[in-house]
Amino acid sequence: MFRILASVVLFSLGFSSSVAASETRGPVTNLPLPRFVSMKASEGNVRRGPSLTHRIDWVYKRRGMPLEVTAEHGHWRRVRDRDGAGGWVHYSLLSGVRTVLIEKDMLQLHARDDVESPVTAMLELGVVAELGDCSPQACKLTAGGFSGWAPKDALWGVKPDEIRE
Repeated sequence: MFRILASVVLFSLGFSSSVAASETRGPVTNLPLPRFVSMKASEGNVRRGPSLTHRIDWVYKRRGMPLEVTAEHGHWRRVRDRDGAGGWVHYSLLSGVRTVLIEKDMLQLHARDDVESPVTAMLELGVVAELGDCSPQACKLTAGGFSGWAPKDALWGVKPDEIRE
């Protein structure tokens, strides 16, 4: 009887943890998970685990680079980049300022959220741009002193259904 009860308890705990895993808020910040942030620092160590004792796997060297936070532990955030590579970064290296990575070469920025509106600039593949307002199909970007609207499907760092005002 104890074994059956233990199985039920384990099943129940497994079910509870899967429900908790589907929760969309971080346990430390109570902010949505996953969410996009950017690198505040010009250099940031990416570690295997959430502490200074964990090995550094690589170093991000691009201020403003968009990253996706997928987990939180104390002062540490597990992040992943556009290529899916990731690890743990200290929260002080991250910023809530939203940026995106341009995924289409010579991406046209338009004056309005309308592909028929005048082109204000063209951005090369890999440019990091600051993210502004987003409609269902496009977002307003700023990069290199230029601004304009670009389609979401040419950007990494914004969710397809995300609306920003």
